Amino acid sequence: MAERRDAMFRGERINVSENRAVLHVALRAPRDEIIELDGHNVVPDVHAVLDRMAAFADKIRDGSWTGHTGKRIKNVINIGIGGSYLGPEMAYLALRPYTDRAMTFRFISNVDGAAFTEATHDLDPEETLFIVSSKTFTTLETMTNAATARAWCVAKLGSEAAVAKHFVANSTNTAGVEKFGIDTANMFEFWDWVGGRYSMDSAIGLSTMIAIGPENFRAMLDGFHAMDEHFRTAPPEKNLPMLMGLLTVWYNNFFGAQTLAVLPYAEHMARFPAYLQQLQMESNGKHVDLGANHVDYQTGPIIWGEPGTDGQHSFYQLIHQGTKLIPCDFIGFLTPLSPLAGHHDLLMANLFAQAEALAFGKTAAEFAAEGSPPAQTPFRVTEGNRPTNMILADTLDPKTLGALVALYEHSVFTQGAVWDIDSFDQWGVELGKVLANRIIPELKDKDTPKLSHDSSTNALIERYRQHKG
Repeated sequence: MAERRDAMFRGERINVSENRAVLHVALRAPRDEIIELDGHNVVPDVHAVLDRMAAFADKIRDGSWTGHTGKRIKNVINIGIGGSYLGPEMAYLALRPYTDRAMTFRFISNVDGAAFTEATHDLDPEETLFIVSSKTFTTLETMTNAATARAWCVAKLGSEAAVAKHFVANSTNTAGVEKFGIDTANMFEFWDWVGGRYSMDSAIGLSTMIAIGPENFRAMLDGFHAMDEHFRTAPPEKNLPMLMGLLTVWYNNFFGAQTLAVLPYAEHMARFPAYLQQLQMESNGKHVDLGANHVDYQTGPIIWGEPGTDGQHSFYQLIHQGTKLIPCDFIGFLTPLSPLAGHHDLLMANLFAQAEALAFGKTAAEFAAEGSPPAQTPFRVTEGNRPTNMILADTLDPKTLGALVALYEHSVFTQGAVWDIDSFDQWGVELGKVLANRIIPELKDKDTPKLSHDSSTNALIERYRQHKG
């Protein structure tokens, strides 16, 4: 595992199925660090983009960048999907106390038209900036929403020239960005050695930088880098990502635990479990090893969770007394971000109590000693011995968030190394995309030649076309 880790930091092409390097660690490396890919130091490239992002973010935040009609930008909408959406939204919500509250930030990913309609219904296009995040600038969902945003903007502002003042892009497709009408001077680059689910600290984080400011964004990068260095240098017995990853493998493969609950006791971390779902399940949901051999063991667990104390009154019953073993990652913060300190005492008391209850439970003898009715006792017993990790940080600030995300990134890496799988490709999502592109024209044109899907899919398409008339 250490050898594979070191190969990643050296820029070797450890994403074997796509023959790509995996260098998200370069996104948060200091300026003077050297991380090479094919003999080229990529760190200066990263900082060149970060500097351009910072200059642009400052212009939006201080009002020197204005829209087509000269009005100040007050609303920022990030259009992306997958890592181009989950990371920015999660970070914005997690760091909400550090954001410019005079601005509105929203995130559109779903191709369901309701996502766009709800995100824009109360906004003034004269004051709205769209950030279109797509590496190829061809992603179906993202470009559909971007085209709708473009039409909305032009219709409201009355000029195609408005696009250049209300749209910027995170992409590598210069021609596609230019054709869309975005000034390529406002295109922020990232690279094919950055996977989408590892990209929130790249140009994909532009909305985050505008929201919290370049200084706080750099603090977040410092948190990422500190965990990178810990993962790279700490001995295994003191290496947090390694230990977390090995524990996940231990309970997944030797105790049959099919899921992992991530339970942040912080309202601002509400989207963190959803972010980790992509990070973990897209990375390690694999059925063949690096040699293309079908594995005969379980790989990635199912990730889920909600912030406490909401979950306690929802699904914790199953964790405490159900028949499934569910390891839990608890995440708490010593310092509240709300002035309501009494609330924080109650929150933390619940956090510590849940970990204690899951560890030790309560026996029939203990209930009997308390005078519990014998007929009721079997229903009240909790066995305990349920595994938990407790992650306790000082406060939820940009640096801590960066460290937390990197902690899970490297835990995922550790799991993949043990399972001998490629944690950095995602071929499983491609088939659905291909089939969707095949079906799209069949839904639009009822005179399409005879459908050639399976009988169930054919029937569903026919039902939809009948409904459209």
